[in-house]
Amino acid sequence: MTKQYILNLETSKIELRFSKEEYKSLPFVDKKAVQRAFLFSGARSAWVSRSTRNHYSAISVAKQLGFTDGGTGTRLSYAEEVERQVEKAEARSERYEKSAVKAETKAKSLQSDLNSMRGDNSFFTQPIIAGHSGSQRFARQREKMYDRYHRGFEEYRKSEYYRDRAATSEQTASMGKFKSRSYLSNRIEESNKNIRQYQRLMIRAGKNQNQPYMETLLEKMEYELDKLAFMHNRLDEIGGISFHKDSLKAGYLVKIRGGWDTVVKANPKTVEVKPESVPYTLKYPYAEIQDMKIPEGWVEKKIEILNPFEVDDILVRTANGSD
Repeated sequence: MTKQYILNLETSKIELRFSKEEYKSLPFVDKKAVQRAFLFSGARSAWVSRSTRNHYSAISVAKQLGFTDGGTGTRLSYAEEVERQVEKAEARSERYEKSAVKAETKAKSLQSDLNSMRGDNSFFTQPIIAGHSGSQRFARQREKMYDRYHRGFEEYRKSEYYRDRAATSEQTASMGKFKSRSYLSNRIEESNKNIRQYQRLMIRAGKNQNQPYMETLLEKMEYELDKLAFMHNRLDEIGGISFHKDSLKAGYLVKIRGGWDTVVKANPKTVEVKPESVPYTLKYPYAEIQDMKIPEGWVEKKIEILNPFEVDDILVRTANGSD
């Protein structure tokens, strides 16, 4: 069966699959070529290219090994991609928690000897007699206990680090960011921007009759559309964006990032507010607004247009320039 390399659409990397025995049987020169252009991924059980854009070197090595073009792999949907990220985050969290417990256990073991001497002041204050073998032996023993005690603090530090990493992984696994209106709104805007960019590039590629580039752009646009639909669905699940230009007026109070600010102006995409703590105004997307209230006694300011003319004024029209 012909061996084939593929372009993984999920990672934008070239992948080679062959057994460990096949790799061991390669000539030294071929092994070095593989190591220069690829890294082995245990998660994917494949050699994955170091490159993500220019794959010339990776493809050259693949052809050198007898691989042919196998096209592209199947791209995961964005929902499947997120699900895989959650699974990986859960596994990382579990590993970090185990590492934290292991480091904490080791720290307690390292400090147990010195902790057992607490209350025995003579152990800490006993002077060392120069040239006395027993005294010197005690000094070395005590220094070793001090050293183990200090290393115990290093293990406690590792334990705290692993627990912090575990907490971060748990946050990823909980998909907390997909419950934030601000995050979802920003990603929607980002996807829309990318889609518009791909559309412009596709028009240009079409004029130049660059079909391969058009197909690449189309795949990227399909991915962004899939991502856009996912973000919109998540936003709908948490109730969408509650506030917009027509629901706010100058003088209203809005709660943003835990604080209440006064609305200065409601723009099409952002609200301009005046916090009490700063002498200038700030702009936020509507997704950032957590709550809104109308101050007691609020009255809408009406825009008055002053008429500069009075009754019996004569208006004269003049034209500048000559016929």
